[in-house]
Amino acid sequence: MALEALEALRQTFPEIAKDIKLNLQNVLEGESSLTSEQRWGVAIASAIASRNAQLRDATIADARKAGIAQAVLDDAAASAVVMGMNNIYYRFRHMVGKESYSQKRAGLRMMRIGQPATSKSDLELFSLAVSAIHGCEVCVQSHEKTVTDHGLTEDQVNDAIRIAAVFQAAAFALQTGL
Repeated sequence: MALEALEALRQTFPEIAKDIKLNLQNVLEGESSLTSEQRWGVAIASAIASRNAQLRDATIADARKAGIAQAVLDDAAASAVVMGMNNIYYRFRHMVGKESYSQKRAGLRMMRIGQPATSKSDLELFSLAVSAIHGCEVCVQSHEKTVTDHGLTEDQVNDAIRIAAVFQAAAFALQTGL
């Protein structure tokens, strides 16, 4: 897996982010229980969710160079966008702690989640990573259950969340200005 764009970006990380620099390479090129498509899908969704244009663009560029199908890129982007909405809504319902809100109809269109371009388990895995970045406990629990119910292992979930954590930290590293 050639990390040309991400490697160039990693070289700009400040010294305080040396661990993140090493971890970024490791989660994408090291040993993993994820397929290449899952790894890149989680990375793209996480880069988008981390809200750093440099990281997003470098990740997408390297995924394309690695031959990742457009369907994976589409599902990763769709999960980041839809979770951007869902994570806010469901996190609010959980944080406010009133049963009355859980009885209310969400009324939010999220058909894309039910119509993956890749597979239900992969789209849910990408959504799990984004939900972890956004800190939506209810969403994390729901997506983790769905992916394991669809046959993914706890090792795969763990590897996906490792990617999400490193990408979030990489976005912070790029924003330090040091």
